[in-house]
Amino acid sequence: MPKRAPRHGDATGAADPGPVESGTESEAGGGRIKRGTIKEVAARAGVSPATVSRVMGGTYPVAPATRKRVQRAMHELDYVVNAYARALVAETSNTVAFVLDDVTGPFFAHIARGVEQQASAEGRVCLVCASHGDPDRELAVINLMRQQRAEAVILVGGARYSPDYTERMVRLARSLDAAGSRLVLCGRPSLGEDVPETVVEYDNEGGAFAMTSYLLSAGHERIVLLGTLAGLSTSNERVAGYERALRSRGVAVDPDLVVPGDFNREVGRRVTLELIARGVDFTAIFAMTDMVAAGVLQALRESGLRVPQDVSVVGYDDIPLSMDLVPALTTVHIPHEELGRTAVRLALRREENAGGQRVKLGTHVVVRDSAAPLHR
Repeated sequence: MPKRAPRHGDATGAADPGPVESGTESEAGGGRIKRGTIKEVAARAGVSPATVSRVMGGTYPVAPATRKRVQRAMHELDYVVNAYARALVAETSNTVAFVLDDVTGPFFAHIARGVEQQASAEGRVCLVCASHGDPDRELAVINLMRQQRAEAVILVGGARYSPDYTERMVRLARSLDAAGSRLVLCGRPSLGEDVPETVVEYDNEGGAFAMTSYLLSAGHERIVLLGTLAGLSTSNERVAGYERALRSRGVAVDPDLVVPGDFNREVGRRVTLELIARGVDFTAIFAMTDMVAAGVLQALRESGLRVPQDVSVVGYDDIPLSMDLVPALTTVHIPHEELGRTAVRLALRREENAGGQRVKLGTHVVVRDSAAPLHR
């Protein structure tokens, strides 16, 4: 890491972390064009370099006429601020870090879109990092972002909380807070009441309860829950919602119908074919994600079973793909982009939202064509 440059005025808090660009060159038309320096801009505008810095930083009042002169001089000299140099003297890097499991997953991609949109609206740059499902890598990435002075580090998706992982994450949350940054948990539970964190969840268990209740109301009781992952917070909450709905209707939970598997299409296809081959009795399949549901639909087609006439199929997430499946998928809607936008907004505006750093957004069932009342 480059050593942070000393800030003049630290003792009084009056430091001005303005442009520190000295002069750059760029290729244009085969030649090299030398851009102006802050001193040259100041000389042309008839002001001091500090005034140029204040115009660029926008943090100190400058007379309108003076501001126009400085901006005109900057344009004439093709003055460009060196963002990296500014970061060396700034408190933060004006960066929001977004840490996810898999950059190719549509669930993550749509939350990332919300993060990027809000970060851009707040004048920040969004940096995307992948953990590949490795808790140690995730912790290492958070620590790196702390060193880089990111203003917020947003973790998205479920987590497998072990005592060691939780302890290390709490330490990082406190370290980020001490550095003026913020740990944001998006779509995962809080680390504890006294942890400096921002938590933006969605009603995961409630969505699973509502979808299971919808199938029960349609006459289905032999409902397969396909794609559970032991220890993952997202999976645990959906299983809890499924089981609560069954109990509320007086239907016993059959462990044989709660089937493990990763959140991907191939698992949905393979496991469904295995259930059919074993002769398991079911009338509906509740896939833990829409991608799992896509695999389920494929397996049922291969087996000559009609959806929803023979088997009802539902999913969870409401990614755009769900509307393009045949038949169109009944699923649980998650407000993906709003999750991302809310995470950034709360983290960057903590003073405005001091009492609201823990938010839970709603989910709801989207009824399409893949589920129907049971006909025996």
